[in-house]
This record gives sequence, structure tokens and C-alpha cells, in this order.
Amino acid sequence: MKSIRAARNSSRYGLRAVITGLAAIGLTAVIASPASATPAEGVTGTVLGQISIGGTDYILREITIAPGGSTGWHYHDGPVYGTVRSGVLSHYHSDCTPDGVYHAGESLAEAPSASYIHIGRNLGSEPLVLDVLYVLPSHSPLSEDVPAPTCA
Repeated sequence: MKSIRAARNSSRYGLRAVITGLAAIGLTAVIASPASATPAEGVTGTVLGQISIGGTDYILREITIAPGGSTGWHYHDGPVYGTVRSGVLSHYHSDCTPDGVYHAGESLAEAPSASYIHIGRNLGSEPLVLDVLYVLPSHSPLSEDVPAPTCA
């Protein structure tokens, strides 16, 4: 019984540490960096917080995509969770079919897999702003660049 309680407490404290750490870092460290997909157009990113726990990096970013811009084709080594703060995100699979259109206040999740190649585009006339949480193996890049598929 003690080991079950200890595991529950450990996971509860681990999640609390992630949330507390991201909040603390978000208040003290704002670092500008470009998005890392190829070929990204009109994309900027700001790291709002970052913490590493048990071999996993949790990175909170604000990403802005200018009208007509895109993330470039890419995939992620860990799950990615995003919320549209403003604007409209058009999201596409590697076969160029749309897999979602997300408006302000809506959320999406991207699976970790080299077979889940995708691109995000701002087809609107206003900047698209996203809040994104990356949950990655330690020291992994935010995204893995890939060439554009033949349909693009």
C-alpha cells in the first residue's frame, strides 16, 4: 500500500512541479527564437517557460505566424499541445489534405511520430498567435524538419 501511495504522491508532486516551474520561468524568462521547421515563412516564436523533469523537457512557447505564413513541413519527437489565442490555424497532413481549421479559443494536439508530418498555415489576413506546450525527450529539437511532400 505504501508504494502505491508513494507513486501517487510522486506523480502528483511531479505535475505540480511542472506547473509551478513553468509559471515561475514564464514570469522571469522570455527568450525570442525562430520557429524551426523548413521552410518556415513569417514565423516567430518566444519561449515563455522551460523545465526538465525525469528526462522530459516541457517547453511553453508563443508562436506567431504572419498572414500568408506557415510553419513548414515537420514532425515532433514528443506530443505537442496548442491553443489558438488569435487568428485561424489551417493544419494539413503530409498528403496535403486538411486535418483541421482552428479558431481563437480552440485547441489541438499533435502526435509524436516521424509518420505524422504536417504543416500549419495562416491563410487569414491577421497574425495567428498560438500558445504551444512541447513535451519532448530531453534535448530534442522542437521539431524535425522534412522536405515538402510532392503534393505541396
